[in-house]
Amino acid sequence: MKRIFSGIQPTGDIHLGNYVGAIRNWVYLTGEYDCIFCVVDYHAITVEYPIEEMRRRTLDAALILLACGLSPENANIFVQSHVREHTELAWIFDTVTPIGEVERMTQFKDKAKQHRSNINMGLMSYPVLQAADILLYKAGFVPVGEDQVQHIELSREIARKFNGRFKPIFPEPQEILSMAPKILGVDGQSKMSKTLNNYIGILEEEGEIWEKLRTAVTDVNRVRRNDPGDPAVCNIYTIHRAFSDNNMLLEIDKGCKTAGIGCIDCKKMLFGNLKNELTPIREKALALGKDMGYIEDVLAKGAAACGAIAKTTMDEVRETLGLYIP
Repeated sequence: MKRIFSGIQPTGDIHLGNYVGAIRNWVYLTGEYDCIFCVVDYHAITVEYPIEEMRRRTLDAALILLACGLSPENANIFVQSHVREHTELAWIFDTVTPIGEVERMTQFKDKAKQHRSNINMGLMSYPVLQAADILLYKAGFVPVGEDQVQHIELSREIARKFNGRFKPIFPEPQEILSMAPKILGVDGQSKMSKTLNNYIGILEEEGEIWEKLRTAVTDVNRVRRNDPGDPAVCNIYTIHRAFSDNNMLLEIDKGCKTAGIGCIDCKKMLFGNLKNELTPIREKALALGKDMGYIEDVLAKGAAACGAIAKTTMDEVRETLGLYIP
């Protein structure tokens, strides 16, 4: 089977944006690909974080992946720092990556603005480590959202430069774009983010989810209940597109444009669909959380399997570089 690699940062609550844009698609892809999914903790330390929470956040991220439908039977799941070849290969890739290539990365520019007091080399080299994550396993495909396409393009360029300078051993990975709509935060302004506190966590209690939905921004031009709205500019309708069937979408589209359905009505319909999909995930997560030993075992087995692949790749890389190997 063709291999895919993707990762998720242990940054706290996994939210609807993570779920729709990545995790739900990963579960679907397990039926078609040899899948490797990673909790990328080294990526998470490029910005300031609560050190005392990192271990818990890492385990929680793995727990959520399992609760959503990934398992040792359909994927290798592990923690990035448990396979040390990731950072070794990243350093090697640093030596073939022009500085200009990473300076132009949109995410670096955005992160640099958000973290002006901590613009470190890790922020700049982030996509080089990401390329190492992918190419260490010679993954040919990477499921990503549109905001990560630029990084996959750089991964291809890095593979091309390494292959051209030394020996062609790395594939040029291709992105697999999620067909899911891009979901903004409940403020309707920015990407859903825990940092911006505009998110809905997939493990939140129903009351918390409803309160966030109830106050979420809709079509700002629809001031009164009998004002017609435009679903195209309403983020609630975008979330509906990820959780509602075509019949409901048609009903909402028509009702919004004719003022037959109010914003609260629309949110209640979405809330019902969110409950139907997220409640089983939350219940499974609660059950898994009672046996963290199982989570740790899954990660250990994943690291062992991926470590064996990584060792083979790095043996080949070191020989290709002409390094002295005792």
